[in-house]
Amino acid sequence: MVLSWTRGRVFRRARKGKELNSGGDLEIEIAIPTHFRCPVTLDMMKDPVTVSTGITYDRDSIEKWIESGNRTCPVTKTELTSVDMIPNHAIRRMIQDWCVEHRSHGIERIPTPRIPVTPYEVTDACTRILSAAQHGDENKCVELVRKIKAWGKESERNKRCIVANGAALAMANAFDCFSRGVVEENVVVLDEILGALTWMRPLPDEGRSVLGSASSIGCMVWFLNGKQLSTRQNAALLLKEMRVEALLKSVGVFEALVNMIKEPVGPASTKACLSTIFNLVSSSEINRGVTCQRFAELGLVSLLLEVLVDAERGACEKALGVLDCVCDCKQGVQMAKANALTLPLVIKKLLRVSELSSSFAVSILWRLCDKTEEGVLIEALQMGVFHKLLLLLQVGCGESTKEKATELLKLLNGCRNKAECIDSSLDFKHLKKPF
Repeated sequence: MVLSWTRGRVFRRARKGKELNSGGDLEIEIAIPTHFRCPVTLDMMKDPVTVSTGITYDRDSIEKWIESGNRTCPVTKTELTSVDMIPNHAIRRMIQDWCVEHRSHGIERIPTPRIPVTPYEVTDACTRILSAAQHGDENKCVELVRKIKAWGKESERNKRCIVANGAALAMANAFDCFSRGVVEENVVVLDEILGALTWMRPLPDEGRSVLGSASSIGCMVWFLNGKQLSTRQNAALLLKEMRVEALLKSVGVFEALVNMIKEPVGPASTKACLSTIFNLVSSSEINRGVTCQRFAELGLVSLLLEVLVDAERGACEKALGVLDCVCDCKQGVQMAKANALTLPLVIKKLLRVSELSSSFAVSILWRLCDKTEEGVLIEALQMGVFHKLLLLLQVGCGESTKEKATELLKLLNGCRNKAECIDSSLDFKHLKKPF
């Protein structure tokens, strides 16, 4: 009995030793040759380039070094006489060969990098796009726009180069030119330009001014009301860049934005539309009340409440902000009071999403709760708003929110004896005691 136990223990130790030895073989560390590493990041170079001082760096790291305002060589500390970079094909081939030799250890071969686009190529393409747009050459313009989009897909460096050399302004001018005609006839080129402009945001002021024309915004609204999902989303993202003054003068913008929230394409487009609506209803223009009333008439209040049901933080903040502004008009308040979801949803968002959401929620409640309507006050009390407001004041909030919360507490305190507060879901462990 003792012999069999001892022998079994010896065999188990032997097996364990073999497993450790085999595991040790797999953990062999491969040393990367020093001249394959970038002097800045110390990582293996994927696109080695040589600068004017003769030192080789990885293209991405040296470009970031120069873009951050440095004009000296990181290694030699001498001034760079030129920012031009020459691809070091010899080192790149050596790195690729070394990767192939050690692929059995899990090292992948670096791909051969494409030659990045140059500022001259971008400028030349933009000039040709403008010329094609002025002559109404849709096919040529589509070809050039697709070429720029292909450059942008190759690398982030290309995107930065394209944006830095005025591509957004050229695209905006081309979009404006083709939007003046019949949209149905120029839909292909307009769609291509729209897709390119979305990743060039934020647009320059001059580009926003060009796209702020009635024809350009009308074209975006046409795409917003279309059936193609990707195009509708691009139009929503681009419309967010437009100035409030230009949107207020355009026809069909309000209806298209509300329809996008009613029939959502995706979270990005919904948040973009909510941001655009918030800019419209929160502007300090004289016709702000008319704008809020118009959105209320289009049924925006009920749509905002539907968004609030399961919205993530960003969409929730925007939806509450828009609802707060819409409730600033008489019709908006009436529609909010008439909807049974308003109070439960707004009170639920208090202290649950963010400080900004809580401030919007307090402002909405402040607009809805009137001392002449005890029914609203009692309903709010039954949902536990009194204790949530107390907790909000304890945790801390902005001065304006604090004033509105204090006024609400005074109103609600007069009706506390008429309501039964039933809300066992609240947790008051963070509430400070007065003693």
